[in-house]
Order: sequence, then structure tokens, then C-alpha cells
Amino acid sequence: MIRERRNKEKLLQYYHKFVDEGVLDPNVHPWVAESWQRSRQRKVSSDIMRMPEMLNRQELIDRQMRHKKAIDYLDGLFQEIREHFNVYNLSMILVDHEYYCLKSYALPFFQKAPGAMDGTRLSEADIGTSSISLSVEHGVPFLLFGPEMWIAECHSGDACSAPIMVNGQIKYVLTLVSVHQEELPYTAFVSLMLSMKYAMEKHLALAADLEAREALLDSTPVAAYQIMPNGEVAYANRSGQSRLITSGASAMNHKANLSEIVLNYQHTPIFKGFTGIPAQNKEVTWITTRKTYEDITTVVPLYTEQEVSSVVAVSMPIEELRMLVAHASGYKARYSLSSMVGKTSVFTSMMNKAGRAAHSVHNILLQGESGTGKQRLAHGIHQAGPRAAGPLIAVKCGDFPSELLETEFFGAADATGDSPIGKLELANGGTLFLDEVEKIPLELAARLARVLHAKQICFPGDHTCRPLDIRIIAACDGDLKRLVEKQQFSAELFDMISRTLIRIPPLRSRREDIPLLAAHIVTELAEQHHMPTKTIAKETADALLSYEWPDNVKQLQGVIEYAFFHTIGDVILPSDIHLPGRGRIGMAWKEDRGVFLEIWKAARGNISRMANMLAVSRVTLYRYLRKYGLEK
Repeated sequence: MIRERRNKEKLLQYYHKFVDEGVLDPNVHPWVAESWQRSRQRKVSSDIMRMPEMLNRQELIDRQMRHKKAIDYLDGLFQEIREHFNVYNLSMILVDHEYYCLKSYALPFFQKAPGAMDGTRLSEADIGTSSISLSVEHGVPFLLFGPEMWIAECHSGDACSAPIMVNGQIKYVLTLVSVHQEELPYTAFVSLMLSMKYAMEKHLALAADLEAREALLDSTPVAAYQIMPNGEVAYANRSGQSRLITSGASAMNHKANLSEIVLNYQHTPIFKGFTGIPAQNKEVTWITTRKTYEDITTVVPLYTEQEVSSVVAVSMPIEELRMLVAHASGYKARYSLSSMVGKTSVFTSMMNKAGRAAHSVHNILLQGESGTGKQRLAHGIHQAGPRAAGPLIAVKCGDFPSELLETEFFGAADATGDSPIGKLELANGGTLFLDEVEKIPLELAARLARVLHAKQICFPGDHTCRPLDIRIIAACDGDLKRLVEKQQFSAELFDMISRTLIRIPPLRSRREDIPLLAAHIVTELAEQHHMPTKTIAKETADALLSYEWPDNVKQLQGVIEYAFFHTIGDVILPSDIHLPGRGRIGMAWKEDRGVFLEIWKAARGNISRMANMLAVSRVTLYRYLRKYGLEK
């Protein structure tokens, strides 16, 4: 607050009138008057400054380190203007939001030598009325004339304090004290204070913004650089610094020079970027004396007065990018081996073999009727194996015509010449699950076998071949060996994926597991949907045991899901289950929109769940959604 010049003799009279007699003159500034009254009530000494609470040396050092950015900035600013401080008898202190003096500058302050105030608490409760407490209380800069200060020995100087705001909160208080005010006009004194406040707030805001951006860049899995025209690295994030160190530059050296580190620097998009040519997601090989990187790189030229002054480059290893995309796309195991339950000998024998196979490095073929749980077992094997940290990529081979299936495996170049990543590359370092593997056409299967055998993938027109490290888990509904004998499936691919063969028994071969499976399905549904669990009545379990389950566990899952969401109470009774061909669920939904809607509501609009309930494909359900004029 900029105030008009006041007569200090009168201010001194007002002060003594209040301190000595307890009488408050109406001419005293209201904020000052309120602070005087509080200072009196707190019995703060008004004659001399008695040393208030102070930090010990280590506490002060720790606090100064926490506020190093602000102190460093003020140190630099003071060095530029210290001559004016000497000429006009000015002093300055920096106080934190808890009123502790972080650092004092120039001439004595409160009759104390510079540095003696550091670590002192300067709140109103400690030193009474001051420009510091008034500035914090009202959130504005405030000029306080000498006789308005509570401590009499400080009346010889005027003080102006300003709150330093960071993110809308008072972070610091900056205070200027002038001992001989007549030599410096009050307007200049206040203007200096306001200028320093503005500059410091802008600096701290910029520093906080840069710190946040640097933290963001350091947390990303990419190497980010700003490079100058001579190849000098002006900035590198943590990943970028690591690369420079690995490539031969000294630790934390932001002044490394790429022209000296990268042997093929002049053939990279960075070098071309200085001619104004940007690059977007280009495959680049970086050759250094210690290591070669195969990256996806983006380069953006930065201009100053229409000339490229520097370039920004973001680069990521192709292998890490594949892994990141796979995980971001949800390509990971959803089930563990423990999610498959049963106690029959045929089931436990199968699970023991699956557990052993999971820890091996061999490809695996899962063979069993539709709905027996091949997909869940594949997820469990992946999660239990040495590739659990890698992606699990699934391809349902029967969902694609031949030409699209090839694209699904290998990717395809688009109009720009870029090649979208195929599922083979996405699975690198992890597992590729080939569901309905018997549906792969002979010619495509032969190509797939060659790529898996070579353990590398190449593309037409591409001079580099990328290494391929994947494990295959394949699944088929029938006897794949017979298809090979009939020349309906590739013998090469069969030999490659059938090193370990696991046969999954149909549900009718392990009928004793049906009650256990049903109870497990109920528990899973309750956990997934955060709902109270339900129990299956014995009569219901008997009814489930009496059914043949031609579509195996998948069919049982659908029936239990329908009952779980359709049962009002917490016990699933025989009347709550609707076995295909025995109850009203039957085939009526194909002709009766009302019946379809009832099942749709019971499944809560979930296509997969409804498909399980009705033992039909998702494609069929979408067709009936269109027929009945419904939307997912």
C-alpha cells in the first residue's frame, strides 16, 4: 500500500500516547492501530528488540537449502543493485511464510549486524507491529513509517514489506528498510519494492514451472534433448543423460556434443533439423563408440528471427516402445493359474502339467473343446512364466479373413510409408497367444513359421531385420495333428508350436468340479462388480450336475452370470437358473424383443456376458441388437 508522507513527530506523539497512556489517537492508521493493540495484549517489549525465537545453525542451513531457489535469485539481484543500497542506506531481509528470516542483506537491520538476524522469527508475537506482519495479514505490500513500529529502537528507519506469492499462496515476505528516508523519495522506495516483488514472483513461478516440466520429462521413458547448431547438448532429461554417459560422455554433462558422440551424426534427423526439416516418428540408428541404438525419433526445429537456433529431439528405443504400447493397450494377463479351480484327477493332472510348462521356454499347444477355458489357461501360463513382465498379445485367428490376418500379424505400410506395428512385434519380449490357430491359412502359416524359426522379422523394401523374441501359446478346438495329416494345417507351424501339448478336459469329464466351479464364478462376479456375494443352494447344485453342458465351462459361466444378476436374494435357487433348452431363456429371445431386453438387462448391457449366457457369438448378438433397434 503506497501511503502519503506522514509527519513523523506527530506519529511519535501518537505512539507514546498509546504506549505510555493506552490512548489510541484516531489519526493512527487502522491496520497499525489494530496491530498496536495486539502487541500490547501479547506484552511484546516496546523499548528494545529482545531476541525472539531463533533456529539453531543446522535448522537454518536446512531451511535455507529448502528455499535455495529464492535465496539464489535474491543474491543475484542484490549483487546488481548493492551500490544503490550503500548510497541510500538501505537494508533488506527475506522472510519465509513462517516468519523466519532466511537471509539479511546490506546495512544493519533492527540495529543488528548483517547475518545476525538470519534464523530469527519476526512475527507480530515476537517483535510486535512491523511491516512484515501487516503485509502478511492483509496480503498486500505495506509501507510502515518508523514511529509506527512497535519497537522504539527501530523508529529511525522506515520499512516496506511485500508478500511474495507463489501459486496464490504467500511463500515469502521481502522487506526493505531505509534509515535516512529523506535521501530517497518514498515513491522511489516503494517502486523499488514493487519491482522486486514482481520480478521475484515471476522468477519463482517460472522456476516452479520448469521444475514441474523437468520432472515430467525425467519420468517419461524417452530421451529428450535440446541441441545447439554446433552439436552441443543444451539440455537432456534423465534418460538422455544416461544415454550420453553410456555413450562416453561424462556424468551429468549437459554440454556433451553429439557430433563427437554419435558417429553417424550428420546422417541423422537432428543434423537435418538445422536446415529446417522436421522429423516425425522416424526410425533412426544411432551409432556410438560403445553402443548402437535403434530408435523412433521426432525432431522439431526451434526458430529465432526466422533462423533455426536449436532443435528439440525426442527418441525412444523401438523395443521399449513396443513394450510400452503393449502394456498401455492392456496386453497383459487377466487371469492366474489359481483362477482355474477343480479337484478331479483329470483336472489336477492337467494343471500340474500347465504349471511345469509355464516355467519352461517351449511353445505350448492347448487342445480342447470350445468353452473349456483355453484362453484363461493361456493367461495363467503367461503370468506364471518367466515372461510375465512382458506383454501378452492375443490373436483370435478365426475373426479375420486371410488378408486381414496377415496384416494383424505383420502390420502393413500406410500411404505415408509408415508401418503400423503388427501383433508379432507387439509381443516381442512376451507371449503371443494364437486362439483358434487351426483357422490360419496354409500359406500364411508357412510364413509365420519361417519368421518364428528365424527369430527376426523383415519387411519388403526394409534393409533392416528386427530381432524377434516371443513365446507362442496356441489353442485349438480339435485335433490339430489330424488337420496336418489331411494337409489342412501347416506341418512346419505344428512342429513349432506343439513341443508341449496340454489337453484340456471337457466339463462332462469332470462333473464333480461343477459345484466348485459355480461357487468360484459367483465369487469372481461379486469381486469384479463390488457386490455382495451369493450362495448356491444344494438343490441348485444338483440341477447343475444333471445338465450335460455341451459348451463346457463357458456355458456354465453364462448360466451362473444370469442367475447372479437376476436373483433378488442372496441364495441362488433352482428357479433362478435357466438351463439352455430347459427354461424360458431358450430361443425365445430370437423372436421376442421383450425376452431379449430382459436378458440384456440381466447382463447389464455387457456383450461378452450376454454371449456367455446365450452360448452364442458376439457377432450374433450385434446382429440382434440392430434387429431390435438397440445400441450398446
